[in-house]
Amino acid sequence: MLWRRNLFAPLAALALVLTASAGAGTAAAATDTTVVAAAPAASAADDFGAPGPYATAVEVGAITTLYYPRDIADSGRRHPVIVWGNGTGGVPLVYRDLLLHWASQGFVVAAANTPMSNLGISMRASIDMLTGRNADPGSIFFDRVDLEHIGASGHSQGGAAAIVVGSDPRIDTILPIQPGPLANINAVRVPALLLAGQRDSIVFPALVKAFYNAADHIPALYGEVRGADHFTVVGDPGPFAAPTTAWFRAHLMGDRTASAQFFGPGCGICTDTATWSDVRRNSLALNVPAATP
Repeated sequence: MLWRRNLFAPLAALALVLTASAGAGTAAAATDTTVVAAAPAASAADDFGAPGPYATAVEVGAITTLYYPRDIADSGRRHPVIVWGNGTGGVPLVYRDLLLHWASQGFVVAAANTPMSNLGISMRASIDMLTGRNADPGSIFFDRVDLEHIGASGHSQGGAAAIVVGSDPRIDTILPIQPGPLANINAVRVPALLLAGQRDSIVFPALVKAFYNAADHIPALYGEVRGADHFTVVGDPGPFAAPTTAWFRAHLMGDRTASAQFFGPGCGICTDTATWSDVRRNSLALNVPAATP
């Protein structure tokens, strides 16, 4: 496919650069490695783009890289899960800032290490792995993973994978970012936020709108990030950090302030023309009250 050929080279090159600069213990490896990240400052309840209250850690495994609250074993609560799929040729390290941002907000992020994620196999395997770790008394994740609240996200080919995985009954919501075309959203039965980039010349906004138009059987939103190209989310996620965090907080944590960003007459993203060049909500999304994620 043309979109795969166009995307593979730049993402693969960026992955190599980031991997080399990060050194051992931060890129995908054959054995488990744990890396502790610096503690972030607490954020205001409605500032979803600011770092969350949790210090974070990274565990790199053979199939999955985990980004999670560092003190999860002593957390006293269960943490919802986000499974992640990379763009073609990419690895989780390419999206490290976004995935750590979600972890700082209290999520366990399970990022598939594969650079070819479209089938969603590794993303499903991540859920299986966390199910086992959650049941293992010797694991730091023992009884601390909220397996009743799981979201799926990814970028480009990984965005298509998020749609594919969205048919899994364990998934509660999907958030595909500039998703490639090899997916069928008709099989998804959970709410969806589909994100496009206004200046994306690899996955054109029209391709993302096609998914949105086909998603008339679920509450679906389309958001087109003003000025964003296909690689805006790579590295510093910039304008993608706040809305993605709010979406997952709304659907996986029951955060009513976050829900009001997308639902109800106040719909925060609907009036934020500085961030969004186009926002659409289908009839089912329009019927979701702001107070009910």
